[in-house]
Amino acid sequence: MAKKTVPATAVAKKTAPAKAAAKRTAPASGDGTKTAPKKTAAKKTVPAKTAAKKTVPAKTAAKKTVPAKTAAKKTVPAKTAAKKAPPGQPSVAEPPRDESHTALVRRARRINRELAEVYPYAHPELDFQNPFQLIVATVLSAQTTDLRVNQTTPALFAKYPTPEDLAEANAEEVEEILRPTGFFRAKTKSVIGLSKALRDDFGGEVPGRLEDLVKLPGVGRKTAFVVLGNAFGRPGITVDTHFQRLVRRWKWTEQTEPDKIEAAVGALFPKSEWTMLSHHVIFHGRRICHARKPACGACPIAPLCPAYGEGETDPEKARKLLKYEKGGFPGQRLNPPQSYLDAGGIPAPPLGAG
Repeated sequence: MAKKTVPATAVAKKTAPAKAAAKRTAPASGDGTKTAPKKTAAKKTVPAKTAAKKTVPAKTAAKKTVPAKTAAKKTVPAKTAAKKAPPGQPSVAEPPRDESHTALVRRARRINRELAEVYPYAHPELDFQNPFQLIVATVLSAQTTDLRVNQTTPALFAKYPTPEDLAEANAEEVEEILRPTGFFRAKTKSVIGLSKALRDDFGGEVPGRLEDLVKLPGVGRKTAFVVLGNAFGRPGITVDTHFQRLVRRWKWTEQTEPDKIEAAVGALFPKSEWTMLSHHVIFHGRRICHARKPACGACPIAPLCPAYGEGETDPEKARKLLKYEKGGFPGQRLNPPQSYLDAGGIPAPPLGAG
């Protein structure tokens, strides 16, 4: 038994060189050199595996493209981010950059439909009983409110009911009546000159054609379209300060001149809608979409408005900014239409009342 262990140890000693050969990294002669390169070759495959592991970051790099996709998704809120801007901060919101003319037409007409539901009682806010009273009142409304005109014209028309009467009026007496409207001297000159032209050139009647109306003293396209649309039922767009402000906020046009605004907006709507469109826009401008501090948080067309966020967005604070019937206050007409009264509108007080 002891003799058998001796060869076993010898076998173990023989394996030692084999292990040493395995540890050699340099090539050597003999059969051991053949196995050594194979083992080292196997070891070289390990970096190959680690190289494969290095592809994992490549995959993770691909995963990093997911935030890139989400970044693209974040561009949608970026457009609406300006809509949630704090009060007083300028809005940078815009309609989609690729908004086509067709998309603009659809958006504009949808806004008008929404406003028609909000203001089904929209109407001219100047008191009048005939075309003559309307054209005079419209001339007087420059640089003042319709309310102030409505409080002033009852005394004027009571004393001068016809163009012939006003054409013969004493200028100083007319000035005294018109003083509350501001710029009363210039306005007196305009309404007396207007009345003389109606008497001398049109038989005391207000003409129903645009080309004739704009020839009258103090009458421009805005006044002419007010008269045509509301006294004669002929479509026209009234581009006053409210209209100009809102259509630019809504990105309907970038034009600044009234006649160009009229043409640009008119192209978006059927001609039959022009008059009521003007009333809807002007009503909205006076009640909600104010010049200095629009009540964005109480605006019924906020989802369609590129300028949302220019004004107060808090609903409670915005409701306090509402004017006229929307805020529970009197309107501008002393004698408003019945539909306005049925909707909760309150007549304006006469001059000097309260």
